[in-house]
Amino acid sequence: MEITLAYGRHGLTVDLPDGRTTVIAPAYAPGLPDQAGALRDALRNPIGAAPLRRLVSSDQTVAISVCDITRPMPSAVVLPVLLSELPHVPSDQITILVATGTHRANTPEELEGMLGHQVARGYRTVNHDAFDASALEHAGDTPDGIPIWLNRRWTEADVRITTGFVEPHFFAGFSGGPKMVAPGLAGFETIMRLHDAGMIGHPSSTWGITEGNPIHDAVRQIARQTGVDFSVDVTINREGRITSAFAGDLFEVHKAACEVAKRAAMRPIDKPFDIVVTTNSGYPLDLNLYQAVKGMSAAAQIVKEGGAIVCAAECSDGVPEHGEYRQILSQASSPEALLEQICAPGHNRHDQWQVQIQAQIQRRARVFLKSDGLTHEQVRAAHLEPTDDVQSTVQELIRESGPEGRVCVLPEGPQTIPYLAG
Repeated sequence: MEITLAYGRHGLTVDLPDGRTTVIAPAYAPGLPDQAGALRDALRNPIGAAPLRRLVSSDQTVAISVCDITRPMPSAVVLPVLLSELPHVPSDQITILVATGTHRANTPEELEGMLGHQVARGYRTVNHDAFDASALEHAGDTPDGIPIWLNRRWTEADVRITTGFVEPHFFAGFSGGPKMVAPGLAGFETIMRLHDAGMIGHPSSTWGITEGNPIHDAVRQIARQTGVDFSVDVTINREGRITSAFAGDLFEVHKAACEVAKRAAMRPIDKPFDIVVTTNSGYPLDLNLYQAVKGMSAAAQIVKEGGAIVCAAECSDGVPEHGEYRQILSQASSPEALLEQICAPGHNRHDQWQVQIQAQIQRRARVFLKSDGLTHEQVRAAHLEPTDDVQSTVQELIRESGPEGRVCVLPEGPQTIPYLAG
């Protein structure tokens, strides 16, 4: 069975044994025949809000939150249509804020690719910096005591608009919607509280759950408490084309988009597999090892206890070097020791959430990594097992698992989230 895995920009083809192998991919939805027309219709006939053109007056300032380079959000399609609905607002009154969270700033070249030449050059575009206290404003605390630090350009704008891409998220339930405020535009202190060991370790902090998920509940509360005036959320297919578009009230829009994403991406499975091959959905989602933990998490939902996960993620941006993910991984000798360290009282470090999730996965299964962007030494330093050949590694694991061994392949990684039914 020849299967093409989403890997980097060009994919990776593997040949796996027929009869033992199950392939699980998202339900394919064709792209909308007129993406711009569908977006324009959503903006002019919004859910639970006035049309965007009527909502904003010519003397108001506008802030628009957009995804960073680690998300395949089609901002270059969405933004021109959205901005065309604001012809009466001077361009110098509009700021596009890249919701980086604690990710690195996007380069000018990346911004042009993400936003399109005309938007990137024609509007003020700012990479959010969670670590720059002078760029943040304290907007109160949540009822649970989480301090709300948000980008000052966002809080001071007269009109605040989010634009998001909705897919299942490995600990926040779904992406897009209120996540475009926090953690997207939040300060480091706020982000750390949203990602502490208790939040990440909660059983409802997982794929596809928003209500009762303590992380998404807190994210939703921050957005509600600080205010979002208008929202645009889309779903996309494997070609990156928009399959649905919703606009209007933040929470109603996000709920509608989540329902579409869940139908496309989440698949019930009867019993776990011995071996699960996964990816991190190719470029730009597999830019680094930090992001690739999502693909491992998708596989972990259906791998047998003591089984094996083989993840193919190019990691062209390395581990990466920014943040503390690599440093935390290097400070303990095993996944068990890492978990003990992270869950110790008072321990709260940048990026520990990704290490925590990775370690939880590795307690369940062996994890192999195919990556052309990392050396074997870097892979081993991350407590993973390197492989140069997915196909031969799977064949060896099949021999070890015996005649009844079963293989599952998630060729598009976390674009499909399988789960054990019942």
